[in-house]
Amino acid sequence: MRGFRYVFSDMSSDTAPEQNRGSPVQKASDMNACRLVLFAPLILIACATESEPQYDPLQQYEELDAVTILDAPSAIAGNFAPEHLYRVRRGEYLVELLGCGACHTDGALEGAPQMDRALAGSGIGIAYTNPLGTENPGIVFPPNITPDEETGIGLWSDQQIEQAIRVGLGRHADRRIAVMPWQGYTKLTAEDVTSIVSYLRSIEAVRHQVPDDVAPGEKTKRPYVYFGIYRSR
Repeated sequence: MRGFRYVFSDMSSDTAPEQNRGSPVQKASDMNACRLVLFAPLILIACATESEPQYDPLQQYEELDAVTILDAPSAIAGNFAPEHLYRVRRGEYLVELLGCGACHTDGALEGAPQMDRALAGSGIGIAYTNPLGTENPGIVFPPNITPDEETGIGLWSDQQIEQAIRVGLGRHADRRIAVMPWQGYTKLTAEDVTSIVSYLRSIEAVRHQVPDDVAPGEKTKRPYVYFGIYRSR
């Protein structure tokens, strides 16, 4: 501000002839100088605001093209009784139609599915709390749903698998499976669910251990995606 005052002080009545002091012309000149001095900080503030970088909540993220529909792996002959062939094929059709592989196949969430791990779980997580509102969101990793006994559902009972499909409950029914769209599966018929269970038991057992879930507020180095719908304000 001192610089502005010094510049405009040279234009004041100190250098004007004595007879012009107090004249209408001189008063108008003084008022214009005052206006310029008052407006100067407003101009500086506006310039400073425009030069500051705008906050971009997506700066730490990149846009991906996830794979939404994948071919379901074929059932293995000998893993099911011949009389159950129709049921198994119907289950394969439903798993493919419902897009189960889009989440439960490693790499599919970032557009590069590893088909040798089809339905064997994802090492890429899905945030179930908003990462644009909290620094460390809660993350779940879609589990292995092949019949592997150590890392998949090989030791689950038919009822436990049915509960996971129908109401999103984990193996011991202690919590709901975050982000699984089980609400949309409540309309499945008993035959539909039985067919899906039969099919999942008939495919190849793939050993693949997915990472543990991450609670909200915890940090992770694992990659994850987030699905959200936003409306303009």
